[in-house]
Amino acid sequence: KKETMNKEEAQKVRDDIERDGFAVLKGFITQEEIKNLKEEIQKIVASWEPAEQKSIFETDAGQMQGKDEYFLKSGDKIRFFFEADAFTDKGELKQDKNLSINKIGHNLHGLDPVFKNFCHSEKFKDLAYNVLQFHKPQIVQSMYIFKQPKIGGVVVPHQDSCFLFTEGPRTSMALWFALEDATKENGCLWAVPGSHKNGLYNKFVRTDKGCVMTKLKDEPEWDLEKDFVPLDCPAGSMLVLHGEVIHYSKANTSPHSRHAFTTHYIEGENTVYPKSNWLQLTDGSSDFPLV
Repeated sequence: KKETMNKEEAQKVRDDIERDGFAVLKGFITQEEIKNLKEEIQKIVASWEPAEQKSIFETDAGQMQGKDEYFLKSGDKIRFFFEADAFTDKGELKQDKNLSINKIGHNLHGLDPVFKNFCHSEKFKDLAYNVLQFHKPQIVQSMYIFKQPKIGGVVVPHQDSCFLFTEGPRTSMALWFALEDATKENGCLWAVPGSHKNGLYNKFVRTDKGCVMTKLKDEPEWDLEKDFVPLDCPAGSMLVLHGEVIHYSKANTSPHSRHAFTTHYIEGENTVYPKSNWLQLTDGSSDFPLV
């Protein structure tokens, strides 16, 4: 499979993002790449012992993560987050750890050799520089998302730039890879076409007392059925999401998981990555790796 896009293909991706706030590229990653990532994550999970640290990933208004040290210090580490429905009332896992994890983040791209090779391959350099036209594309975070059968929770409507903000041009761009078919039944993404043109509604701000959701302006009452379109796609697809496009995913009520890997790019040239972002490197710098 060729590693680069021709000019017409690249222009179509840019046009789609400009118009809709997202682009869908089917077959962007190979079956072999999918197999490598899935096998590697299985090894990572197998070697992990769930300790007392039971960090639950929630995206609702409560933003539990805002005060969770395990979450707040995960920017340059590989850490594990559970589904909210993974525990009994007594705080014990209802089922095997493999079926209880919501996601692993946020530095697989920097610390794990298989994910690192994937993220820095030639086709991603071509994508970042030539297609998306970044000048200094930095990978700010990566996540492996499991969307477990039956318990894979809702991710409420949000804009990624709310969590990964850059001053100057707001530049965050998500790459979302379907490692399994993403269907309406197992919790594919849904997005509001064109919603990236309306600016940012909220900002998730890091303070001395944890993180707080700060309102920048009134957000419309989204109609989850009428406003959103499904971005269902087969395994091997890549979604490119503008940082300000509104998107969400429903709960996975199906018997099938919906594994995905996602990375976020920011522009490192003529922008500032503020200390108010939740995700910070331990050394206090913003020296995120180039693609």
